Amino acid sequence: MKEEQRGIMMKDKSVVLIDGVCHLCQGMVRFIIPRDPKGRFLFAPLQSEVSHQLLRDSGLVPGQLSTVVLIEDGVFYTESAAVLRIARRLRFPWPAAYLLIVVPRPLRSALYRFVARNRYRWFGRDDQCLVPTPEIRQRFL
Repeated sequence: MKEEQRGIMMKDKSVVLIDGVCHLCQGMVRFIIPRDPKGRFLFAPLQSEVSHQLLRDSGLVPGQLSTVVLIEDGVFYTESAAVLRIARRLRFPWPAAYLLIVVPRPLRSALYRFVARNRYRWFGRDDQCLVPTPEIRQRFL
């Protein structure tokens, strides 16, 4: 896709970067899509070249797979801040989850990192990245 086309496609969109082999992360994508009827979120696996370029441009480390990354209005959010900001933009009642932002970041981060460390053991993983179905293909970069 040409850079100009990507810019047009991404106007008014947020990008969610996930670990493409993680079942929990894949489940998050499947959770978000039906609760985002306006299609505000686009997705890419952290293992993809698109993600690597976005992360390099931001100063974040490409190849770091233990966090969800949300790119919203040119600002990069990770860990629990990313998850809560995503919830805030979903269909009711999920925006109410954003109230958890008042929980101190160190506590939210500790819980997030605990789940992230154990996600493969608890939820499983694939040998290759998520392959989107034809119905949701246009939501992936």
